[in-house]
Amino acid sequence: MIVAGVSGSGKSTVGALLARLLRWQFADGDSFHPEANVAKMRSGIPLTDQDRDPWLRTVAGWMDSRIADGQSAVLACSALKRAYRDELLSGRPAATMVFLEVSREVLTRRLATRPAHFFPGKLLDSQLAALEPPAPDERVRTVVEDGDPAQTAAKVITLLWPHGQPPPEDAPLPGVSRTWGRRRSLGP
Repeated sequence: MIVAGVSGSGKSTVGALLARLLRWQFADGDSFHPEANVAKMRSGIPLTDQDRDPWLRTVAGWMDSRIADGQSAVLACSALKRAYRDELLSGRPAATMVFLEVSREVLTRRLATRPAHFFPGKLLDSQLAALEPPAPDERVRTVVEDGDPAQTAAKVITLLWPHGQPPPEDAPLPGVSRTWGRRRSLGP
């Protein structure tokens, strides 16, 4: 499962919470950025498609590794443009994506309260300018984030499991093949 959204949308917080609730592995897409990208963002310079291309390939490689190992996982990743979402989902029928939609006011407030993060609030405008909201024909479900992270995680679980409970061990997500759609204990 990919939890996507602009910086400040809560994708890392909600993604980590979902992973904990589902007992799946979690990865934050930010950790896959090469140092040059981090330095650029830290300096207040927006990333270009060329900057994001190797990062997206690394993220996709991580996904492929989880799929090959038969592990379910949650990945937090901005996936701002349709091309990025297509790259992450294409050829991976087991993957599903949830896009967190958050108001600009909330994004601004959140970014202002995390000064230690490498992504400065002044880059929010560049992310919103680059954003291509998911279209109805994409394999992406949008969740309006209007509560705390636990409420948002509950919305995601309700969206993916309408009967209110994650499936029992080895049961697939609705419309998703078994890998990346089954609960799996990853050990201690």
